[in-house]
Amino acid sequence: MSNAFKSIEQGLKEALSHARGDKSAAVLHEIEIPDPDVQAIRARTGLSQVAFARSIGVKKATLLNWEQGRRHPEGPARVLLALIAKDPQIVQRTLTP
Repeated sequence: MSNAFKSIEQGLKEALSHARGDKSAAVLHEIEIPDPDVQAIRARTGLSQVAFARSIGVKKATLLNWEQGRRHPEGPARVLLALIAKDPQIVQRTLTP
């Protein structure tokens, strides 16, 4: 069996245990994600602010606020930015048909 299969199998077992009400089987996976340097991440992609904002599904104003430090990305946006920081072309490669 491959590692992927084992991981999926374990996830399904945990989901079934949870569905049955067994809270002891629940496993919480927490990953610490550092504050992203949004401007540097965008620059590495080579995209304009408008194109980058569109590619990650946020408004240009939101991106500007992140880049200028007035606001900070949270939750899924923070995870997506961390992925893009490691692989600047991940969004285009993954979502382009």
